[in-house]
Amino acid sequence: MGSGNDSSIYFSGEQILAHLANLILPCYVAQMGGRVGVTHQLSALTVGSEQGTDIRFLASVPPIPISQLGDPQFCGSHGVRCAYMAGAMAGGIASEELVIAMGQQGLLSAFGAGGLRLKRVEEALMQFKQALPDGPFAVNLIYNPGNPALELNTVKLLLKYQVKTIEASAFLDLTPSVVLYRAAGLSLNADHIPCIGNRIIAKVSRREVAAKFMAPAPLKLLQPLAQQGLITELQAQLAQQVPLADDITVEADSGGHTDNRPLVCLLPSMIALRNEMQTQYGYRHPVRIGAAGGISTPHAALAAFSAGAAYVVTGSINQACVEAGTSPQVKQRLGEADMADVIMAPAADMFEMGVKLQVLKRGTLFAMRAQKLWELYRAHNSLEEIPAAERVKLEQQVFRKSLDEVWQETAHYLSENNPDRLDKAEQSTKVKMASVFRWYLGLSSRWPKTGEAGREIDYQIWCGPAMGSFNNWCKGTYLEDVRNRKVVDIGLQIMTGAAFLYRVQILKLQGISLPLDYEQYIPLSPIVN
Repeated sequence: MGSGNDSSIYFSGEQILAHLANLILPCYVAQMGGRVGVTHQLSALTVGSEQGTDIRFLASVPPIPISQLGDPQFCGSHGVRCAYMAGAMAGGIASEELVIAMGQQGLLSAFGAGGLRLKRVEEALMQFKQALPDGPFAVNLIYNPGNPALELNTVKLLLKYQVKTIEASAFLDLTPSVVLYRAAGLSLNADHIPCIGNRIIAKVSRREVAAKFMAPAPLKLLQPLAQQGLITELQAQLAQQVPLADDITVEADSGGHTDNRPLVCLLPSMIALRNEMQTQYGYRHPVRIGAAGGISTPHAALAAFSAGAAYVVTGSINQACVEAGTSPQVKQRLGEADMADVIMAPAADMFEMGVKLQVLKRGTLFAMRAQKLWELYRAHNSLEEIPAAERVKLEQQVFRKSLDEVWQETAHYLSENNPDRLDKAEQSTKVKMASVFRWYLGLSSRWPKTGEAGREIDYQIWCGPAMGSFNNWCKGTYLEDVRNRKVVDIGLQIMTGAAFLYRVQILKLQGISLPLDYEQYIPLSPIVN
């Protein structure tokens, strides 16, 4: 063993591990006297040789701070310390507290504005402007085909408060709202080059949708906006010179809206598509491709970066963090989940389209009951057509009130929030039935956030298999207890672990044989309290 000074070579397993874990210094591997050791100082090998010691250099790894993982342009564009993002979780689950905690540590996260009333969103924006006047933060804009007016009013609110970044999610097609947000932030700089003021991170899982965000905004959507005076003619012209989105988050098997696609298949396909679009349009700055869905451990993050991801996005695991806007009961359930404890269920926002989302299966009957509602919707044209026995089950077990009472509550809500939908429901028994069923689907996602007593069996908890993977990784550590899970600490642990494992892989590629324990990164203590 060395004498302990900086020029020494160290041989114990604990010291070798510590040298590999020091990400900001190079690590040199050498053999001396039949033993293999490490040092941060290349001079240790030279001095030892000059003193007559038989030292053989074997391998080396460079410094790999977490800021080097992914695309540095993502960090520069968003003003963050590393290529990591906490994605939006609707209904304010990605809360103000979570977004501010991330932003104050130089990390990006998106506020879960989807499903919230405009007043609630505005209150959040005022908090962000006070706590994070220079960012970084993003706000979620969710596709809302059932209420395009709400989507448009949300964008107008974002523009009013000069929100510089949005995460556009669940879009199946482009809308005037998302195009308005992009175009309204465009200008020309002193060199007559388009300057992008409003950044879009689009979360997609399909190539055809990704292609729309990688292309410039279409004229058919730009022209009406210009005619209405919502954007200038210059902005309409500039929008044809830049992609609609700066970043495309490839969403694989995630919680909530998902196509359950494997990241290892989806990510390379999207990168290839980006390359084709870049060749076609020749943008000054190519669209960046990030990865989401299943990102919950250092191994998963490293796999995504190794496959070419410019950044990684976490979701399900943040829902169990202390800052998340959901109840302690839900966080505890998530902390106990395994990878198989998830299931697909009908989504409230796109119920009639048959769109599904991924939820927690363990401890809840929500998925089964939601699926039953979908089957009844498909089989019948009105509430009156539902067989009497089925109607009784719905009223007693699912809704816990009569269908007439549910409709009255639904009609009152729609009259205040979506009058167009109310008109359609009053004219169509099929739309009315869907609206009544969506009463349950909507409330079941609110009950877990408030910890609604007596409704635990109906909790709709958005969750992907990443949650179980994270729980397995941190089992036996301080992070096993959900009360210790802080969103910033988890993000830094994942990124630090990915960088550590990257160094291990570099050594293996140089022929260095390492103990199996070195191929794991264990979070022993908080990086940030």
